[in-house]
Amino acid sequence: MKYFGTDGIRQSADFFTTEFLIKIVRGLIDYAGDDIKVLLGGDTRESTEWILADLETALESFGIDYTNVGVLPTPAINYCFYQMSYDFAIDVTASHNPYHDNGIKIFERGQKFGEKLSEKGCEIIEKALTNAQTYALTSTTIREDSHSEALERYIAHLLQYLGDISFKDLKIGLDCANGATSVINKTIFEQLGANVTLINSDQSYGTKINHGCGSTHLESLQKLVTENHLDFGIAFDGDGDRCLMIDEKGETIDGDQIIAILANYLKLDSIAITVMANQGLLNWAKDNQIRTEITSVGDSNVAAAMKTSHIPIGGEQSGHIILPNEPTGDGMLTALMVTKAISETKKSLRTLANIITKSPQVIVNMPATPEQKQTLKDSDTVKKLLLDYNQKLKSVEGRLLVRPSGTEPLIRITMWGNNAESINTLAEELKNKLGDAL
Repeated sequence: MKYFGTDGIRQSADFFTTEFLIKIVRGLIDYAGDDIKVLLGGDTRESTEWILADLETALESFGIDYTNVGVLPTPAINYCFYQMSYDFAIDVTASHNPYHDNGIKIFERGQKFGEKLSEKGCEIIEKALTNAQTYALTSTTIREDSHSEALERYIAHLLQYLGDISFKDLKIGLDCANGATSVINKTIFEQLGANVTLINSDQSYGTKINHGCGSTHLESLQKLVTENHLDFGIAFDGDGDRCLMIDEKGETIDGDQIIAILANYLKLDSIAITVMANQGLLNWAKDNQIRTEITSVGDSNVAAAMKTSHIPIGGEQSGHIILPNEPTGDGMLTALMVTKAISETKKSLRTLANIITKSPQVIVNMPATPEQKQTLKDSDTVKKLLLDYNQKLKSVEGRLLVRPSGTEPLIRITMWGNNAESINTLAEELKNKLGDAL
């Protein structure tokens, strides 16, 4: 598809013109009819505010019933539109990307939960986006802000999922990435008895989201945890659908480790993970007779495998974890469940994470245009180059994955092996040669 990637539409913010947004709404109507109700919300980047306003104008012009919940995490938007009896949710966010990007995620009603828009729906919206027709706009009526109702519903859902638990005596650092989780984090952790230190929690529309903070920049949280002798830290991304953690020594606990912690704590017998998973997680699963299904990169692929193969938990190394009986990744719920495991087992995060032994792994990113991403898939020269490096990696019992990012203008080179120095050297070599080939 031209516009929809692995996680909705994501572009630079100025790409989302009024005309483009009107056509998204037109495509949604073409897909589902005009007798629909739509819930709007998004993250804290400055462009989200005006994109939401333009979406309101478009919905109003087509006579569509809607409400706007303002700043809320993506999982909250997905949960609340379903519970509040809306047919669709349009979530304005670019997740972990910098503030000058933005995106559109669309959720529709499934049998039990909100689900990401179907491929058919995406195709129909794509068709509308390429239509040259223009549409007349009407003035927008100010709608009642549904933020408070949605937030209350989401918090109640989190507490119900957790059950009876206390976080008393736990000292926790929270990095909200100046994003959507800023509206909820401290409230719920303190409500459960934790002693919370909060950083990067600006919930106003602006340019701070993900800037040197959150799950993509862990340095400030690592410093907070170690200097203040906290039990652990939690870092969210801009829209709150993923989290990473920091143990008491300042070490990163990633999504692979979190999956193992929760699968072990909940006594689950199967997991769904992507090709990006560390070999250490695969080894742990094999040693403990945990059935493992490996998917392509993307939480939608993980969710599909979980649904098809009746797998209770799955996720990605990036911290996007889909928990039992949940439709999509939820960084807040993941963090709360790991905290529950820490509280109930009386074990430190570091101890819980040590059930897997991670293998050396390196990820190298190289800037890439759409044309270079396509060449990566089509070029025989590139294919031969990758075969050569797969052969070289056999000396360190390694493996290689080279893939275009579905959300950023990057090609990601990932290598695993039993020798960190060797795979770092090989990854940099491959990056240079791949750059020449492209």
